[in-house]
Amino acid sequence: MACLEMPARTHGAGFFLELRKRLQSGLLIVQKAVAGGPAEVDVTGEGSSLHIRAPGAELSLTLPAGVSFVQECCTPTPTEELGGEELHFRLRISVNQSKDEDASDGVMERLRVKESYCFHCQACMTRLLEDRVFKRVLPLPNGNWNAIVDDWCCHPDPFAKKLLPRVEDCLLGDTFLLLSRDRSCEDTLTEEVSLIGREDSQDPKKPCRRLKLVSCKSCSSVLGEAVAAGTLKLYITQVVVETTVGDREPDASHNRSFFLERTVAARLLELSNTLCSFRFSVQTPDDKAFLLLWLLNSDAIIAPVLQTSGEGERSISSPALHTPSPRAARALKLLYIACSDGGAQQRDIITSWEVNAVGHPLMLPPNVCEELLRVMEDSNSSLPASMRHMRTYKVAYLRL
Repeated sequence: MACLEMPARTHGAGFFLELRKRLQSGLLIVQKAVAGGPAEVDVTGEGSSLHIRAPGAELSLTLPAGVSFVQECCTPTPTEELGGEELHFRLRISVNQSKDEDASDGVMERLRVKESYCFHCQACMTRLLEDRVFKRVLPLPNGNWNAIVDDWCCHPDPFAKKLLPRVEDCLLGDTFLLLSRDRSCEDTLTEEVSLIGREDSQDPKKPCRRLKLVSCKSCSSVLGEAVAAGTLKLYITQVVVETTVGDREPDASHNRSFFLERTVAARLLELSNTLCSFRFSVQTPDDKAFLLLWLLNSDAIIAPVLQTSGEGERSISSPALHTPSPRAARALKLLYIACSDGGAQQRDIITSWEVNAVGHPLMLPPNVCEELLRVMEDSNSSLPASMRHMRTYKVAYLRL
């Protein structure tokens, strides 16, 4: 990648590549800073490798298995409306894949009965729960089904009894796991009462509620809630779940942002496949919408995005970028709007989603919602200028 001893030539700076497996095509964007015209850009491929060369930069990528570039199929497209800052190319790819290659690798998909699992705090990798073997791994009703019962029933909630796990159960929510407590939890977890819903206290339908937040005793990171006596609610964005294999420690090489990005992306893909729902409303525990997400494409493959700044080359991707041949990554292409956005057009869209209950609700702790928004904003800011917006929505990619 970038070589600081050779400032006259940067490797990878100024390129953006998006491939679409279903369409078997791709879009390559080259900044004018590294190539003055289409004739100066050379794209070649050999097997699973793709090479992009220009006078001011070059990039070599390893494509996913079964994906290869079709030689001599890279065509420049007009970009007059972009102000001449970018060169756009359309290229063709060949895709030969199995049915399972596009499956997600989320924790919900990996949990199985009669397997032994350990649960770790993602922040400090402290082992929280040891050697958990489940006789039942069952999905809970999707979304805030219990919250909308009041809108359908004119008498007391007939489903008021909570769905709670038995001793050897693992119940799967959209963004959390319900587990039974055991004595080992006293050594690794702490509880603290928190009040939510104060801003809506004037609304009788949204009274102030008390939550028992569950935190890691080692680093104080909030992991979830104690929803009932003997029951833990752990968010999948806060814990790492690994099968128990001797004394092997879980892989902690990924930083927090990358872990959150992959975990949320995998869950969005799972839910879109099972529910045929492509719009999601990320909410805090007080049912307040924080972020609106619209899943546009689930078959994207993107190259590491590198930009050149006044301080030298800046990397905005995974640690794999520091290898000689970085690997293109599967990703979800999303449109998003932050509910705190004060723009008139954005406010109209947010109101429309709320009134029509458009987005499938996904509940996350407030600090995780803020982290997710930062991940989306970082992705958006790293994109070429022509790709950062689609009408009133912002565009971002979440890697799988």
